[in-house]
Amino acid sequence: MAKEDDKIELEGVIEVTYPGSQFLVKLTTEGFEDHEVRARLSGKMRMHYIRIVPGDRVKLQVSPYNLDEGLITYRQR
Repeated sequence: MAKEDDKIELEGVIEVTYPGSQFLVKLTTEGFEDHEVRARLSGKMRMHYIRIVPGDRVKLQVSPYNLDEGLITYRQR
């Protein structure tokens, strides 16, 4: 079973916005440069109506088992 501790924290920039609160994120974290991840919004971000547009810097969590999908947890100011 995957636990919260198993997640990898990464940073990136929103490149493209897709319908259904999905985004294409280009990673900027060292070691993951130029890798693209398809990510969705976390429940807390939806609950507090935090909007994300292309160009925003975000933090996301990625499972070590599937590095192509992630969960956006924070939008940096």
